[in-house]
Amino acid sequence: MAIPTSDPIALVGFDADDTLWRSQDYFDAAQLAFEQIVGGYVDLRDARVAERLYEVEKGNLALFGYGVKGMTLSMVEAAVAITDARISATDLHRIVGLGKELLRHPVELLPGMREAVAAIAADYPIVLITKGDLFHQEAKVEQCGLAHLFRRIEIVSEKDPATYARVLEEFQLPASRFVMIGNSLRSDIAPVLALGGWGIHMPYHLTWAHEAEAEVASDAPRLLRVDAAQALPGALREIAGRAAAWLTQP
Repeated sequence: MAIPTSDPIALVGFDADDTLWRSQDYFDAAQLAFEQIVGGYVDLRDARVAERLYEVEKGNLALFGYGVKGMTLSMVEAAVAITDARISATDLHRIVGLGKELLRHPVELLPGMREAVAAIAADYPIVLITKGDLFHQEAKVEQCGLAHLFRRIEIVSEKDPATYARVLEEFQLPASRFVMIGNSLRSDIAPVLALGGWGIHMPYHLTWAHEAEAEVASDAPRLLRVDAAQALPGALREIAGRAAAWLTQP
């Protein structure tokens, strides 16, 4: 499909984790198992285990990036620090096993997502823009059964204005003709709005603390919110109508 030359919207982007398929559920389950392991050495409330793990994860993002492997290394580091190095090699091995289990989880598409992506792809070129561990993300994209619908699949280290600007430059499109669909205000919506693009926010029932660190006005004129995949095609039509109206304004 050629990039439309007359439509006000010419390209639609999708996030992957917790937009196309479930992800945070598995990370939260792994963190709960981690806390139970560490709880054998310290009082979970007094030791602020969840908070301290997040501090380690956040501090390691620049080194390890996003994804399971970075989380696993951070869990090992946090476990040693929280227990004052008293944790056993056996329990450290159990923590590594949590990471391996995360990597083996099958891909489970969210309800109605297969049909929604196919419907949008019938009208617009679509791209997948996701971040995380390269091997893990590639495996999930292959398993999801939707890869053939995307004009391009971008697995990036960070989703910020510079990343989106690079993708749009390669398509030779202004941000005003791009819509990004995703669950994260921080990664999927705020950077695109900052460039002058459009966003459709589809919140997931679970959100990692890092992805919640964003300030986007709920009434931002280039933003729509939907609660389910079935509403995505209609939301995109509404955005296209808004974009067309803006083009005709004096």
